[in-house]
Amino acid sequence: MEESSMTVSELIEVWDKLSPAVRLPLAIVLGLLAVCAVVSIIISVYLALSYHRYNHQQNSVGMTGQAIARRVLDDNGLQKIKVSASGSILFGNSYSHYFNKVRLRHLTWKKTSVSSMAMAVQKSCLAILDKEQDPDMVTRVRLTPLIYVGPVAFIPLVIIGALLDALVFKSTGTTTVICAIVGLITYVLSFAMSVMVLKTEKKAQERAYQVARASGLATESEIADMKALFHLYNIEYINNMVTALLELILRVLSIIAKAQLNKSSSSSND
Repeated sequence: MEESSMTVSELIEVWDKLSPAVRLPLAIVLGLLAVCAVVSIIISVYLALSYHRYNHQQNSVGMTGQAIARRVLDDNGLQKIKVSASGSILFGNSYSHYFNKVRLRHLTWKKTSVSSMAMAVQKSCLAILDKEQDPDMVTRVRLTPLIYVGPVAFIPLVIIGALLDALVFKSTGTTTVICAIVGLITYVLSFAMSVMVLKTEKKAQERAYQVARASGLATESEIADMKALFHLYNIEYINNMVTALLELILRVLSIIAKAQLNKSSSSSND
């Protein structure tokens, strides 16, 4: 089956054949993607350096990430929540409502560093928010599948629509358009949920500062380090969200561009 969208290099090759109504938004999106790429590189380097620094800086209590997470969970009546390093390659440092588990990367799990302490406390605080039925956390838990399915649903739905048009309905692309709209709606909902995820992560960060102080797990200097580390993660998350949205818009525009070229080609052949 012929691809329903075009790559950036293909778009550049046919740039002069596209209408101004398509070229302008394409230029804007490509420019913004370039900016996001530069920002992503800068943040990634800065975050890697900061994480390396804090991961080699011993925390004041001399406890591993696993021990700290276990202590925070037990102190808050969450003995049922497991602390595990399994699955950390896929999920990173995370909390799962469905598996009753706080997952920590292997380095976070066994290190006695400031970064290990920060991540262990913050992910454990997500479990605390869940226990307290925080409204934003409840919404996040209920719609978790949409968060992961939305970003990858658009292209498969377009392909399914194109196959149905070609093999079943023999139509002029109506099913493809409908499926593309459904995929776009799914992605937009997923994007909205990503904002909710960021909101709950920030709530857990604020709770982490309180818990670390109350439990004597961190000094004020270490809490300042935690804030700096979380700030970088938040910026990276926002940049990744914006990049993903721009990439979706680029796919939509490339489909429109290809449809426009096909229409021009058909008109010239008639």
